[in-house]
Amino acid sequence: MSGTVDDNAPLVGANSPFFRIIREGLDGLVDGEDYYDLLAEDVVFEYVITVPGYPRRVEGRQGIIDLYGDYGDHVKLRSADNLRVHRDPGTSVVVLEYEVHGTSVRTGRPYDNRFVSVVTVKDRKVTHWRDYLDPIAVFDAQGWPQDRRS
Repeated sequence: MSGTVDDNAPLVGANSPFFRIIREGLDGLVDGEDYYDLLAEDVVFEYVITVPGYPRRVEGRQGIIDLYGDYGDHVKLRSADNLRVHRDPGTSVVVLEYEVHGTSVRTGRPYDNRFVSVVTVKDRKVTHWRDYLDPIAVFDAQGWPQDRRS
């Protein structure tokens, strides 16, 4: 599979800040023209620290495509930075620490979040992804579970 989404697709397209920082962190280890191209068909995602209503586990590339398909309806990312990469060649595991910055579509508030993604690569594709994020950053940007700024 090659080029599964438009280059400018929110979050995952080749020109998106998220894809660019992930690509940089996995440089030389994976192949793909957009984020979904990096994933094995049977990839497993685990969201360890997340927000209410978000799945804890998603199996398969199509499941991730479905999950992230409407991302741009919620958050518009403008940049991603502060990448730190920790690689263990013996286990094919890469730990990525990074930040994303954007705006909540619903509230117009800034969205600035930090992530730790533990990524397993096999045969130049991501086979497992374990994600940790700051849920308070999501709450602040989206104005829930209660408006903490009032």
